[in-house]
Amino acid sequence: PQGWAMVSAGPWLADVLAQLRTPEGCADADPGPALHAQLRPYQRAGVAWMWTLWTLGTGGCLADDMGLGKTVQVIALMLLLQRARQRERVRSLVIAPASVVDNWARELARFAPSLRVAIAHRSAKPEASLDDADVVLTTYASLSRYPSLAQERWALVVVDEAQAIKNPDAKQTRAIKQLSARMRLALTGTPVENRLGDLWSVLDFACPGLLGTAKQFGAFTKSLTGHSWAPLRELCKPWILRRLKTDRRVIDDLPDKSELDVRCGLSQLQAALYGEAVEALARELQHAKGVKRRGLVLAYLVRLKQICNHPAHWLGQPEWPEPDSGKLARLRELAEEIAARQQKVLVFTQFREACAPLHDHLAGIFGRPGLVLHGAVPLRKRSELVQSFAADDGPPFFVLSLRAGGTGLNLVAASHVVHFDRWWNPAVEAQATDRAYRIGQHANVLVHRFVCRGTIEERIAAMLEDKRKLAADVLAAGEEISLTELPTEQLLGLVRLDLHAARGLQ
Repeated sequence: PQGWAMVSAGPWLADVLAQLRTPEGCADADPGPALHAQLRPYQRAGVAWMWTLWTLGTGGCLADDMGLGKTVQVIALMLLLQRARQRERVRSLVIAPASVVDNWARELARFAPSLRVAIAHRSAKPEASLDDADVVLTTYASLSRYPSLAQERWALVVVDEAQAIKNPDAKQTRAIKQLSARMRLALTGTPVENRLGDLWSVLDFACPGLLGTAKQFGAFTKSLTGHSWAPLRELCKPWILRRLKTDRRVIDDLPDKSELDVRCGLSQLQAALYGEAVEALARELQHAKGVKRRGLVLAYLVRLKQICNHPAHWLGQPEWPEPDSGKLARLRELAEEIAARQQKVLVFTQFREACAPLHDHLAGIFGRPGLVLHGAVPLRKRSELVQSFAADDGPPFFVLSLRAGGTGLNLVAASHVVHFDRWWNPAVEAQATDRAYRIGQHANVLVHRFVCRGTIEERIAAMLEDKRKLAADVLAAGEEISLTELPTEQLLGLVRLDLHAARGLQ
């Protein structure tokens, strides 16, 4: 039965909090020979930190930078629990996006073959096999299809890519928070993806009550004068462990990552369509209010981004002639250089319908087909695509939709990452980039962010950079840009075409 305990401030509590704030000071926790992996020092510290949380009967958020090996640290914890409670049955539940479940299964088989694993998903074996498993893997969407998962008292419940529970009012968030467990663990590389409320929701799962109610937390953050987040960091630090790849004290053998904005011009057709769209938006804004206005703005923002990609994208045409798009011309230049060096590239787009035209364009340049991954690709097929890309003689390019391919995949065969169009949230883009920039990468990684000059993309790029700097003050995460509430004059100034800039370098 769950209950409350009161801890009085004193030397013991001060010592425990100090250990949690500096995981290297936690007592070492050894999972023994059952773990078929050599953990790095920071990973051993992470396991010790989680073990300390377990002994205290609380949960936490492992927020290591993407690619630092959160999965293997959690697997080590699972083995520790098995070793410490040999006479008791210790069962763990892992909830993850569909694209990540297969990776969990492979990592468990590789690093902890002694653990029995079952997958609760319609594509897996019948539910009966779940009863015999030490670790049950399921997806966010599948959780509601297996009532037995909600009826069990788990030793450990792990929520991977925990930004999926950032909305406390969402049905899946409420269902996950109702699960019964001795320890709850949230995994995410972006603990604050959009706003500070995300942090509250994630920690409300891992450590219920730590940050009070959502209303209390909101009042607390508003009281922080001058946007000084130090009190919030100090409050959360014992329960959030975050290490960055850029910190050489954490990992000193990862190659460099260089990010650059690639400025692209507009074709005459693109410029004409873009200008017409801005004029149409200005007319319609005169009569739109409230929800209708927000929907109108969102629709036009998508239209402008599609025009920046290619006129055929907005017009719904299957063929994308290269002369009609400044971005395709730049992509050719880049792809030819990558092909000449016999390197590989990931190309991300937020639009599923853009995947096929981009694939066809690149196939003509590389002289062979590549791979495509979007939300409609079945779970089992995704694993095959990843393995195919990893082979030395595998396809040289991989086109992925940002949401389907931006999390949970290991694609270190690529040394180039292209963001063909921009997302409003830098954290989402960073997740996609880190499919290539992670442990196992031995080549320097070049990230190319395509931006059409003189358009909303160029102005958004500047705003995203400002958001990155601001977010670093909180928890090194991203913050989404909201444009729907901007005053009309400011909005039109943001989207209006600077024809001189758009055509000046062509």
